[in-house]
Amino acid sequence: MRQFTLFLVVIALVACQSGPEAPSDLDMLTGYMTGSFDSAAQAASDSTYFDIKLHMVSIWAERTDGHWMYVEQAASEQQDRPYRQRVYQVTQEADGRFKSAVFTMPEPLRFAGAWQDATLLNNLTPEILEERTGCAVYLEKQPDGTFAGETAPKACGSVLRGATYATSSVIVTPTEIRSWDQGFNAEDEQVWGATEGPYIFVKQ
Repeated sequence: MRQFTLFLVVIALVACQSGPEAPSDLDMLTGYMTGSFDSAAQAASDSTYFDIKLHMVSIWAERTDGHWMYVEQAASEQQDRPYRQRVYQVTQEADGRFKSAVFTMPEPLRFAGAWQDATLLNNLTPEILEERTGCAVYLEKQPDGTFAGETAPKACGSVLRGATYATSSVIVTPTEIRSWDQGFNAEDEQVWGATEGPYIFVKQ
């Protein structure tokens, strides 16, 4: 009896010492990315930047092929007509990096506002998505616990405003996302996007 009681005490001590399981780096990254953000503070201090609202919500939690997110961006005065709607698939690569693959959807405006009304996503399925090949952002965890990365060089095609390719560089922290999207023509001249630095989206 004494040995059995001692066994139970040891098990209890081990359980107390182990505590709750720490979140994986992938869970940490997607946790940082989830939520509503805006660039209002940056726009107020620098008129070359616009006040943009950014919303990211998790979808398809039952899937086991990464973390899927619905993403919506809109000017603050036109939130009912977002100018960018995407689905991200965030996974961890064999080399330890994190890949945020980018997908578009047909007739995206029918999903506008889905970040606050999940029923709008009832007809959104992986089968109707189209991957933007070459546009994935590859991130690495930094010594300070943040995540930073960018697209592969000249891999993401773009035809917007005379561009031939686009680049994205991203820094993700617990409180903000810094995102710098730029388009370049065949002569490597920038034709769209911020010129001085990234947009700073602060989590609300």
